[in-house]
Amino acid sequence: MTRRARLLNLWLRYTAKPIFARLQDPERARRLIERCARLASRPPAGLQFDTIGLERPGADALEALQITPEAAQGAGPILLYLHGGGYVFGSPRSYKGLVGHIARRTGLTAILPRYRLAPEHPFPAAPDDALTAYRAIMDHPGGIILGGDSAGGGLALGLLGQICALGLRQPVGTFCFSPFTDMTFSGESFAANNRADPILPARRAPDIAQMYMQGANPEDPRASPLFASFFGAGPVWITVGSTEILLDDARRMSEHLMQQGVDVTCVIAPDLPHVWPLFHGLIPEAEQSLAELSGWITSLSRL
Repeated sequence: MTRRARLLNLWLRYTAKPIFARLQDPERARRLIERCARLASRPPAGLQFDTIGLERPGADALEALQITPEAAQGAGPILLYLHGGGYVFGSPRSYKGLVGHIARRTGLTAILPRYRLAPEHPFPAAPDDALTAYRAIMDHPGGIILGGDSAGGGLALGLLGQICALGLRQPVGTFCFSPFTDMTFSGESFAANNRADPILPARRAPDIAQMYMQGANPEDPRASPLFASFFGAGPVWITVGSTEILLDDARRMSEHLMQQGVDVTCVIAPDLPHVWPLFHGLIPEAEQSLAELSGWITSLSRL
């Protein structure tokens, strides 16, 4: 681990983690995340940003942010990215920096849906919106690359499970940064990495789950893709930090996918914080992970 990454972990441990441990008001959390995202994750030059609508039957269009690189590959896949934030905060705006870098590196157009957030819109609003977004673009000739981080990573994998269950056209591939895949919190790393995780306080996870689930079954595969079926799914790429409380969410998810015949790449990075690619430009490890992911996406796009 580089010196910059060690300093980032230290800063997160003594600033961000205590804030996340105390935050109770969803609106305040959303404002804080937006401010932090603007500082930590800036998009590169050479991108066009447009607000678009994704059609859904019997309702208003689902708003989304479309990111188009100057040298976009018109014949390639579209990147459908589902942002993180515990299903309570986060937005396409707060993730346009991270996704903009992936779009720029791969030459692919990206779409970030503004899915509904809890507690105002509890489960299954988010997975319903994710499925709506996928249905709206799934006939793109070059196919779809699914992606997401944290809760958005769980949402992407839950969507992949729905695609398998409904017999829809498979995405070209799916990738996740530090995915949240188990609403029952049965992974050993929730307790084992509680002190080591530099940003996520494990004791707040049930609070987030309550705001989102509001009494729904935590083993529903749309909420906990660890319990979904993925037979016939395309390749999946997952990365997670070794000291994250979500380590076992990623590790067990990878094992579950492989047991069902899915081609899985799982990268466990030593000592890096939750969704560290957000800190591109700050730590070399973020740039390395984005380069590895972009190479994986590009290899799939050429098949």
